[in-house]
Amino acid sequence: MPLIAVARELRRRGHAPLFIGTREGMEGRLVPREDFPIEYIEIGGLKRVGWKKTLRTGMQLPVSIARSMKLLRQWRPAAVFSLGGYVAGPVTLAAWLARVPVVLMEPNAMPGMANRRIARFARRALLSFPEAARYFSGDKVTMTGLPVRREFFSIAAKPRGGRLTVLVTGGSRGSHRLNEAGRDSWPLFERERFPVRWIHQTGTQDFEPMRAAFASAKGEGAITPFLDDMPAAFAESDLVVCRSGAGAVAELAAAGKPSILVPFPFAADQHQLRNAEALERAGAAKLVLDKDMTGEALYRAVAALAGAPGELEAMGAKARALARPDAAERAVEILEQEAARSSGKR
Repeated sequence: MPLIAVARELRRRGHAPLFIGTREGMEGRLVPREDFPIEYIEIGGLKRVGWKKTLRTGMQLPVSIARSMKLLRQWRPAAVFSLGGYVAGPVTLAAWLARVPVVLMEPNAMPGMANRRIARFARRALLSFPEAARYFSGDKVTMTGLPVRREFFSIAAKPRGGRLTVLVTGGSRGSHRLNEAGRDSWPLFERERFPVRWIHQTGTQDFEPMRAAFASAKGEGAITPFLDDMPAAFAESDLVVCRSGAGAVAELAAAGKPSILVPFPFAADQHQLRNAEALERAGAAKLVLDKDMTGEALYRAVAALAGAPGELEAMGAKARALARPDAAERAVEILEQEAARSSGKR
């Protein structure tokens, strides 16, 4: 989604964005919907994938670099923009060999392996967290933030009512850990007569048992496998409980929402933990480790935040202070600068 936001801005300014990805990745579904051209390479990951997949990726690498070189000759791009990930490796290496300027965007507080490697030959590094700056040469770094859909920035501050609305979301596939914690917390909220309304997105796998449990608990709110309109769900909520991927924390900042962040423990290089720590240091979120997230832990965290006068409002304000509404525009400006510099224009 951040890459699509940048591509939209490029197109608005009269440029012609091209995506390079894999057919298996989300880009294979999302990019054609936006009517952008996309070319495909075959490449897999290298971290925590087992020796068979590592060997397969090693065999794919020279072929994917050659394919990327061919695409660069065919499309003749003025610059290459990378958000990291295993797909970025062959493309950015081919761009370096072809002397096409590379601008990378690092969305996490802890940069991923691909961006750490790309950093050596990237012209600029666009960051969301100051904590990531130490991994890049100082003269390359610009703090831009991560592009987020405009709808999140238009969400107005929500006055607290008599009943707290809590949004629990584990992403498009849901989170079994968050689902279990939510289910186990419902009786505690009922026992303590804590007025709460739930918007709980479960993913498809846990949806039916979660819906049955919610009906038995006589909870107020909605249990759903998907949230087609996440900005609308954010607008209804007083507090968000979620993972701490780069996109999630950028959306929380854009919407000015206080949160309880539960980092996915198997994220590469613990980048979700680093993201959550950064938001907690800023006073915008409370961090609960995945191993500690139980029904009781969820109840205690929600009750403590809701019971402290003005705490949720202060956290929301601190989250919004981290937002960067012009991230896509700044990324495009820098791409234009590097493309012009490479072609000798001023």
